[in-house]
Amino acid sequence: MKTIGFDSQKYITLQSEHIRERIQQFGGKLYMEFGGKLFDDYHAARVLPGFAPDNKIRMLTELRDQVEIVIAINAGDIEKSKRRGDLGITYDEDVMRLIDVFRGYGFYVGSIALTQFADQSAAMAFESRMKALGVRVYRHYPIAGYPSDVRLIVSDEGYGRNQYIETSRPLVVVTAPGPGSGKMATCLSQLYHENKRGIKAGYAKFETFPVWNLPLKHPVNLAYEAATADLSDVNMIDPYHLEAYGVTTVNYNRDIEVFPVLRAIFERIYGECPYKSPTDMGVNMIASAITDDGVCREASRQEVIRRWFKTVAEIRRGLAGQGEKQKIAMLLQQLGIEPENRPVVPAARWRAEKTGKPASAIELADGRIITGKTSDLFGPSSAVLLNALKALAGIDQETDLIGEEVLRSIQTLKTDYLKGHNPRLHTDEMLIALSISAAADERAARAMQKLSELEGCEVHSTVMLSSVDEGVFMRLGMNLTCDAVYENSKLYHK
Repeated sequence: MKTIGFDSQKYITLQSEHIRERIQQFGGKLYMEFGGKLFDDYHAARVLPGFAPDNKIRMLTELRDQVEIVIAINAGDIEKSKRRGDLGITYDEDVMRLIDVFRGYGFYVGSIALTQFADQSAAMAFESRMKALGVRVYRHYPIAGYPSDVRLIVSDEGYGRNQYIETSRPLVVVTAPGPGSGKMATCLSQLYHENKRGIKAGYAKFETFPVWNLPLKHPVNLAYEAATADLSDVNMIDPYHLEAYGVTTVNYNRDIEVFPVLRAIFERIYGECPYKSPTDMGVNMIASAITDDGVCREASRQEVIRRWFKTVAEIRRGLAGQGEKQKIAMLLQQLGIEPENRPVVPAARWRAEKTGKPASAIELADGRIITGKTSDLFGPSSAVLLNALKALAGIDQETDLIGEEVLRSIQTLKTDYLKGHNPRLHTDEMLIALSISAAADERAARAMQKLSELEGCEVHSTVMLSSVDEGVFMRLGMNLTCDAVYENSKLYHK
């Protein structure tokens, strides 16, 4: 069993109580900008062992009757068909996915804020589609001189041009499919409109990372920098908080840089700013629920290593730049670690060197490391996955769980009928074959039943994998890394 370093239930209790207090601080109406992922925060789950990926949505469930959700999406991102890197879907598709998920949890999704709207044709088509589905959509427009021209921003020609989003509940959670969607601007625009209507309302910011009351160079905070290397985020000491209270806290560069403007906007709307620092705006109680700092430190070091491998592979695919690699290399140096400090890496490379072919390795929850090699029947990912299931089920590695006639039949289908060039089984094909065998073989059935125990396990491949194999590891909840090497020298790789 993996060691736990975080108390999820304590976090949910503390966080929901803190948000209730913030709602009351502003007289019963709060706009809360929600950064990060609400119900699939796997980064937090990796760096804080014990943190459930859906912790934040579970926390909001404690306040469900008070919550209304507004989803912000940048009209320009719709026009550019911007995609989520983790899911591979466009931002407008993700808005629909988010609405379905929120409704599935019993939340009220009030509306969509279409930010930076400038008559983009794709954005107007999306707006029409949403309205036809019964979802309210409000247009928010670009403001010249934003964010520096505060006098224009806080005026009838600035926020005043935006359509007022009608809300009905005390806590309005403003979330988005990704960064740059205009969550903060949506909140502030609403404060302007509420104030004009004589309604008292406040603003708060929910960001999981960086953790404001952990040290600047704590591995949990450095892992956040690694995760946002493409955004050039930098953790910093909050100078405004230090000046106001004499207390050292951590924030990140964008919030610190924008705070003077945000303070000026608050002063122009209300006559004063309720916050003395960007840290004051936050409602993050993560640090209070850490039960084993050492466990979280080590988990965060491993996350930085995983980010290193991901970035190097993306550079090879042409999806990332050298600056991101250099940033993470600097973080590895600060932490005093190397990419090889990930146990599955040397294990997989050793197997590849021994066989002369691509190989993979999986570290099980009990620390055992299982390897898999390339063969005539299986690719290394399929082989290591099958070997891991055998190990978990207590089955000898030499035992054949899938009949050769089943394997050959699948290979014939792939090559002769579907005109494929690779006869070896991918991970999804291997699992289907194993499930067929499980109908008549008790040992194969035992192996299948161990699939859930792979969640959270580490896996490394000495070559970059197909999207099929990557997808299977992702759905199993495994933490995958790959060496930035293609299996062959072709220019086109699926």
